[in-house]
Amino acid sequence: MDITKPDGTGRLKVTRLTLDEDSMSCDFEGQVEGYGSVFISHEYRYTMQEKSGGTLTGEANTFLEDGTHLTTPHLGTFTQDRSKIRIYFTDLVNNGAVNFVIWDIDILTKDVDLRFWEVRSAD
Repeated sequence: MDITKPDGTGRLKVTRLTLDEDSMSCDFEGQVEGYGSVFISHEYRYTMQEKSGGTLTGEANTFLEDGTHLTTPHLGTFTQDRSKIRIYFTDLVNNGAVNFVIWDIDILTKDVDLRFWEVRSAD
């Protein structure tokens, strides 16, 4: 897989951020190529003592222009350096598509840039 050429990109905004002692949870909204307006919730669990990384779980939902509702679970890992977070996960969309996804999150600006590579096409 050539990760210099993603199959799609997107731009999201952090709409909610909640910090706990050993975790963080966030909501996001924005546009993703091929998926339209998406709404996403993630929970990040720190597994490293210095809070520089861990695991994530979450879910994304979108409605396409024809009214089709798509949803997918997110499972992956993340690294964190101060206010910058990079996450890696796969998703399994209810239309059969499987994607490998990388996000770059800037907590200070609330901006998220994402790229995805289609591992399996929709049914």
